[in-house]
Amino acid sequence: MVSNSKQKSSVFVDADACPVKQEIIRISGYYGFEVVFVASHAHQKNTPDEGRWVYVDSEKEAADLYIMNHVRTNDILVTQDIGLASLVLPKKVYTLSPRGKVYREESIVTALDYRYVAAKERRKGNYGKGPKPFTNDDREEFSSQFEKILSKIAGI
Repeated sequence: MVSNSKQKSSVFVDADACPVKQEIIRISGYYGFEVVFVASHAHQKNTPDEGRWVYVDSEKEAADLYIMNHVRTNDILVTQDIGLASLVLPKKVYTLSPRGKVYREESIVTALDYRYVAAKERRKGNYGKGPKPFTNDDREEFSSQFEKILSKIAGI
C-alpha cells in the first residue's frame, strides 16, 4: 500500500448502476484510497461490497446531492451522470465514467449540450438506440484511466 502524508483523497462512486465496483475496490486498495459508495436505499445490499457504503433517500437527486456536498479537491468521482460531473469539476475533482471517459472542464459543456439535445428529441418521441452494451474493453479502459488518476494523486 502506498502512503501519503497529505490529506488523503477519497474515491466517491455514484453506485446505483456502477458496473466497475470490483475494479474500484481493487485499484483503490492498492493505492490506499478510501472508497465511498453512494447508493439509494432502494439499491441497498444485504452483503455490500468492501468500502464504505452510504445510503440516501430514493429521491431522484439524493445521491448527487450527497456527493456534491462531500467531495473535496483532488477526490475522485466515478459516475455516469454528466450533470453531476459538471457540478464537481469546478471543485477540481477528478471525474470519470465507468467506461473510462475522463470528464474535463474544457469539454463538459459539449457533453451537456449533447445530453440536452438528446432529451429534447426523446420528449418529441424520437428515441435512439440507447447506450451500447458494457464490454470488457470498457472495463479495461476504466481500469487503465482510473489507475492513471490514482497514481498521479499518490505521486507514483
